[in-house]
Amino acid sequence: MSDVLLVAGVPPQPGFLSSAVHRLQEAGARVHLVGAVDTEDLPADVRLDGLCALPGDIAKALLARAAARATPGERVWARIRRERWAREQARNADVLVALDPHAIYTVWRMAQRNVGADARYGVQPAVQAVIGRQGTPPPGALQRLASNLPSRGMVRRNLTHIINSAPRAAIDAVTARPVMRSKAGTQLWLAAVRTPKISDRLRTKVARQVAKGMDWADRPEGEALILTATAQKLRTPASRARMLGDAASRELKAGIPPRNLNSAVDALLAIADERHRAGKQTPAANLLNRAMKLAFDRVLHIDRLTSPLAEDPEGFIAPFRNSLAATTVAAPRGRKQPAAKPPTDRPLRLLIATSANDNFLKLIRAHYESHPQVEIRYLDLAADSKLKSVTWAATQMLEQRLSAEETPYGANAEEQLRPHLDWADTVFVDWCVAPAALFTILDPGTTRIVVRLHSYETLSRWPYMVDFSRIDDLVFVADHIKDLTTTLVPYLQGPDAPRMHVLDNAMDLGGFQIDKPSDARFQLGMVGISQVAKDPLWALEVLRQVRRHDDRYQLLLVGGDMNPNVSVASRKYLDTLNRELEELETVGAVRRFGPTDDVPKVLADVGVILSSSVREGCHCGLMEGAASGAVPVVRDWPFFAGRPSSARTLYPQGWVVGSPEEAAERILQTTATEETWRAAGDEASTHALGEWDWPVVKQHFDRLILGDHVI
Repeated sequence: MSDVLLVAGVPPQPGFLSSAVHRLQEAGARVHLVGAVDTEDLPADVRLDGLCALPGDIAKALLARAAARATPGERVWARIRRERWAREQARNADVLVALDPHAIYTVWRMAQRNVGADARYGVQPAVQAVIGRQGTPPPGALQRLASNLPSRGMVRRNLTHIINSAPRAAIDAVTARPVMRSKAGTQLWLAAVRTPKISDRLRTKVARQVAKGMDWADRPEGEALILTATAQKLRTPASRARMLGDAASRELKAGIPPRNLNSAVDALLAIADERHRAGKQTPAANLLNRAMKLAFDRVLHIDRLTSPLAEDPEGFIAPFRNSLAATTVAAPRGRKQPAAKPPTDRPLRLLIATSANDNFLKLIRAHYESHPQVEIRYLDLAADSKLKSVTWAATQMLEQRLSAEETPYGANAEEQLRPHLDWADTVFVDWCVAPAALFTILDPGTTRIVVRLHSYETLSRWPYMVDFSRIDDLVFVADHIKDLTTTLVPYLQGPDAPRMHVLDNAMDLGGFQIDKPSDARFQLGMVGISQVAKDPLWALEVLRQVRRHDDRYQLLLVGGDMNPNVSVASRKYLDTLNRELEELETVGAVRRFGPTDDVPKVLADVGVILSSSVREGCHCGLMEGAASGAVPVVRDWPFFAGRPSSARTLYPQGWVVGSPEEAAERILQTTATEETWRAAGDEASTHALGEWDWPVVKQHFDRLILGDHVI
């Protein structure tokens, strides 16, 4: 005779319970019951072999504050597991039976402990299990509920019933965290979402519920797998594209490069093109924007030590070059008339525009504010609510560019921006991001437009939303940034491309000339460690290399830490960095200074300045260190290494190294004696001041902004 343990997550109907007990007893079982049972409602004809009655609300009750996010199934288990009688019966039972969806999770947990028991959902499967055990050996692990909860066959037969009859209860019960963390749980639901002959609506509903369970279980890769499998079965291309986009988004949110990114981007672009051809520009803009945000997410390009834009720039951007919607957005529209020549009877009216980021504008602003030939205005597009609302409205920008006629957004942008364009002779837009896209949505009239692109923008979607035919001059901070950008943006190689210039950042390096103490020779320094791209772990390896020869060498880190809330990828890198720093700080090899307003003072103690980055525009911190007389040691930035323009073409021969070992060798050679160290530092300072100091660089800016302008 078999022992059966029935588990009730909610009070069973009396008639149902009576029938269940009788059928199991007729099959030759002793029947025990635990769970939500109202003893007053028990049918008189039911003769149980054991009973543990619990309150009827156990699926709703929060047993502890930590259970606030628990599913009903988890709450039932949390209550039943406290009962000693229930634990003993579960260990000794031959068949474990969930009477309702809320009980499934409890039976699954019991089956993990009682590996020889059959575990079933529902009365008929339980009766079959009892009959099947008569004269046969106990089932193995693959027959337990832990491996097939519920069975794939049952899912296929009863999917519509499960979802429609009790959607939240049923799905919550079989998507509890431990189930979804198991390989069996994933395989079960992969089978469910691939079930043939069900509607897209129902398949999508199941996938969303299961994805939520994967989210609860902290399994973004499983969530993406479920959503991708669902997308492959959807009949509607638009639904398929959105589901693939959701799958990629979940992995990006978790800091994981999506496995099916290309499929998601291609599908979204295909539907965007279809909507655009049909004249439905609003949905086309939404789909295109989503494809762009996925393709240019910071997890792929900013918060990693590599990027597909560095590995295969043309291959990565190809889907956008082949998309009708994307090429329509970026197509040159030109200007009705060329920019006017600078006035000769009054000062040049210069409008400097940015959005909340003036980090590289302070010297430029101060120079032209005191310049007798310039009348200047400064426009922070983030400081005015109306301008801010049109600046960062990416979807509406795209819709305007896709539309043959002016949209309400375009009219609003015209109203907000035209007075500034009408006043200015020249507009200087810093950063080729949303403000650059905004200024080129409008025909600038006779106003000259100058845009400066640093390096971040090349890894973003914004250059593909800018009409470069309406820009007169495009400024880059380095040749390698210019090369990569022109490779990625085909319109910069066409007849409507703007004039292109390379101008160094405006830096006041004169204030960094410092007399260094003798012991600074053994002090390595890094200025700026707030991004993964700075890769301070590389610098720590250099430090270890030199300390093998002389433990007087130390590393001084200047600047704020990475923000762990920017992305999961940043947080993971920071966790690794902090572990390694803790070890080195313990032995006095590393000192952290944090943010400072007096960088020259800190650099007084630095004898070797490091650039350990994987990519840079020009690396101002390194240039400041060189100006201070520290010996520069520059990693051959991997994003650009081996290209015609790179760190090796930006800096003097000898500064750039290819590995931590080469870096250590340069440090040990140049700091071997105080005389060699000071000589190398003086040479670096002379070069920095002669090439990058503001008195030199401002002449280049005057030629760009003023040209031959004379009052």
